[in-house]
Amino acid sequence: MQTLLQVTDLSISYRSASTGRHHAAVSRANFEIAPGEVLGLMGESGCGKTSVALATLGLLSRDNAEVTGSITFRGENLLAMGEKALQRIRGAGISMVYQVPEIALSPVMRVGMQIAEVAHAHQQWDWKKCRDETHSILARVGLTPTERICSAYPHQLSGGQLQRVVLAQALICGPALVIADEPTASLDARSQADFIALLRELKQGLRISLLLISHTPEIQASLADRIIVMKDGEIVEEGSFDRVYWNPVHPYTRTLLRRDRETTRVHSEREHSADGELVWWRERL
Repeated sequence: MQTLLQVTDLSISYRSASTGRHHAAVSRANFEIAPGEVLGLMGESGCGKTSVALATLGLLSRDNAEVTGSITFRGENLLAMGEKALQRIRGAGISMVYQVPEIALSPVMRVGMQIAEVAHAHQQWDWKKCRDETHSILARVGLTPTERICSAYPHQLSGGQLQRVVLAQALICGPALVIADEPTASLDARSQADFIALLRELKQGLRISLLLISHTPEIQASLADRIIVMKDGEIVEEGSFDRVYWNPVHPYTRTLLRRDRETTRVHSEREHSADGELVWWRERL
């Protein structure tokens, strides 16, 4: 199988401001992502999931973080690149959807301009082409009428709309890999279900690769082809989603999924839409 992203012996440690010592956040992580594949990265808060994402994009401060190993994207080691080279890849080759959309959006700029600026920074397009592509990608992520969305400021849009705006930013340059870091954490149940359905549709239509970071197995279930489970900075289990979900090997994975099955049962009993369909999908379980 062809490899798009290869992570080899990735270790990350952070320097304590009080003692000056480093403490480990990620220890010798190894995994790969193939073109068109969705890899789920699952584990509880603090296990190192977001550190992996930030290291992939070169967003960890070299003053406070020590990163070793290699992260190879299309044959190039990202950890050996300088900032200018990384800037060419961020947004164009690899993009990110953050847990809190306000992190990626300026409160004083109209949404359409913020998306168009991403395209203008990476593509050889004039501003008219950037604006046209902005309208196109907004329609693709289900935000219409696009004229109204483009002219709005972030505070004028709902949480679900903002998350789709951030997704539009991530997709406008046609990246090969999108990293989604807990993309539904700030949404209500209805908006979560809608956003996951959108990601599933985009996965099939655009054939992008996705690193889906989420501690929630039921979200992973609707998208992930394979899954890796992290605990205390280490990958403790890896395999196809179905194999890991139904036949987990590591005790931590079994505990994590046992809790999820109880939660899923409650959701299945309580969360219904107006027409009687389950808000929480779950065809695979």
